[in-house]
Amino acid sequence: MIEETEKNTQNNEEAQAQDQVTPQEEQKPVQVENVDVQSSQADDDDWWREEDEYSPAERAQMEQMYSSTIREFNENEIVDATVTAISDKEVVLNIGFKSEGIVPISEFRDLPDMKVGDTVEVFIESVEDQNGQLLLSRKRAKNLRTWEKINESMEADVVLQGFVMRRTKGGFVVDIEGVEAFLPGSQIDVKPVRDFDAYVGRTMEFKVVKINHAYENVVVSHKILIEAKLEEQRKEILANLEKGQVLEGTVKNMTNFGVFIDLGGVDGLLHITDISWSRINHPQEVLEYDQKVNVVVLDFDEEKKRISLGLKQLIPHPWDSLPEDIQPGVKVKGRVVTVADYGVFLEVMPGVEGLVHTSEMSWSQHVRNPGETFKVGDELDAVVLNVDREDRKMSLGFKQLQEDPWERVEEKYPVGSRHHGTVRNMTNYGLFVELEEGVDGLVHISDLSWTKKFSHPSEYVKVEEPLEVIVLDIDKPNRRLSLGHKQLTADVWETFASIFTVGSSHKATIKRIDAKGAVVELDYGVEGTVPSKHLRVEEGKEELKVDDVADFVVIDFNKDAKRLVLSHTRSWKEEPAEKKRSSKGSSSKTSQQGGGGTNALGNLDALVKLKKQMEAQERGVSDDDTTAEDMDETAESADVLTEDDSEESED
Repeated sequence: MIEETEKNTQNNEEAQAQDQVTPQEEQKPVQVENVDVQSSQADDDDWWREEDEYSPAERAQMEQMYSSTIREFNENEIVDATVTAISDKEVVLNIGFKSEGIVPISEFRDLPDMKVGDTVEVFIESVEDQNGQLLLSRKRAKNLRTWEKINESMEADVVLQGFVMRRTKGGFVVDIEGVEAFLPGSQIDVKPVRDFDAYVGRTMEFKVVKINHAYENVVVSHKILIEAKLEEQRKEILANLEKGQVLEGTVKNMTNFGVFIDLGGVDGLLHITDISWSRINHPQEVLEYDQKVNVVVLDFDEEKKRISLGLKQLIPHPWDSLPEDIQPGVKVKGRVVTVADYGVFLEVMPGVEGLVHTSEMSWSQHVRNPGETFKVGDELDAVVLNVDREDRKMSLGFKQLQEDPWERVEEKYPVGSRHHGTVRNMTNYGLFVELEEGVDGLVHISDLSWTKKFSHPSEYVKVEEPLEVIVLDIDKPNRRLSLGHKQLTADVWETFASIFTVGSSHKATIKRIDAKGAVVELDYGVEGTVPSKHLRVEEGKEELKVDDVADFVVIDFNKDAKRLVLSHTRSWKEEPAEKKRSSKGSSSKTSQQGGGGTNALGNLDALVKLKKQMEAQERGVSDDDTTAEDMDETAESADVLTEDDSEESED
């Protein structure tokens, strides 16, 4: 009973002391010290001393024992707490303070096996709230401890464990003991990740690589841990690496130019040309991701850590097993594997290809772009032209499957024969006319017309238009034909020699003017040139321009060169020779015309007929009535006219 009375007395004294705490004292940490009995009872109210059975020494000893069980607690401090009770919603914790704290059970989800008596760390949020309650938090305690570990991981390379919670933009959210960190997608693995969802829900090891304390952001990496392990393996592999060594690797990544093989800590490049003896367009045609393959080391650079690998080198080359019956002249079947500007490559058997050059595709020589005719994958027949087994090259041809049209070219197209062809191509110096598939010839620009001169063949005819030609020459060894168009009619310059005599005056139309002079068109469609100094006009008259019709005097005529030079200036500076002759023999000529009108009209008709024939020639049309004999007959009629004029002049 005495012990109970003393205990109640002590409790009453503590309650009275708490009631006497001022507001200023409430803000200070509570500290329980040795109780000075004499000072605390300064009011001389020591009636209990008479009933106290303890001596002062005994009482001091008991007070010392009591105070040793009480410690000083501060806010924002992490302390150990003992679980005293567990309910469905709360956990009661004792930290050794005068009161116990209550924490929601949701903060202990990571401790499913927690029981009464277990010790956990808690954070003191408040020693005494407005209700006098001690406020604790295990969540904040865990958070602070985690941040201590995170800082330690950043500074001392400490490895942390985290739980990959979910995917986010650019990576993952990782839970590291209550703190959410960001894991970039590029920091998951050293290998390219093809299935990001496979990492969600996994517990992995991480290393902190960046901390933003202001925003409490943490960036972690799993890749950095793998790289550290791989670096040791890489050094070991490179130290024992040799050319020709066969290693096992895993397909890590694929590109258009090759495959990266993981050799167990170091990557090697397997170029697309070293994957298969056959030509492939992409490595996926042969290999798959994560596939295990055996490769041979072709070359390596220890300083740059580059390794070149080969796969096809592990099997014999197909050229070594090429059948002996594949010889020039043999017909083979192949698949188009490459189309280039200069030809196509046919794979006649796996790993063995032959080139069909554009010149060997058609006898017509018209294959300008093989891509318009052939495509990859086409199955085609070809003839073997040449086989070089040492250099592993083969030449093939398509056109050899058909008869060479040049074998009988002299029989089908003898010199002087006329043929209808199609204009296939043009150059500045002429045009090419196709007579049949594989046989074409050149018509020089000077062989298009007797009377006109062209700066380009397109001024006379267009590509793909028909054109009648005559064979002028055959060069069978070089596969060349010389063709002509103007030769279909007689050379009218023989007739022009007697019409456009030097000094004669004629009406002409100006077609074009340049710095050198002008080009004019006279009767019968013949063209002549006028030097610039001979274009001067009479004083007081306008300068000549295109489409003007004026008088011109012939100052030069060259039948062989087909050249006619005229002058307008001489037409007004001096009287032409024809006018002089006509003035001298006007009386005699009048009598001649009166008595010989029929002959004059007949010669005039011949010239008109000649003009029509030449116009037909310029149109590229061969009239049924217009023949070489007609042209000769017309020329003779023109000569008679000239002879008559000469006789009249003599008279």
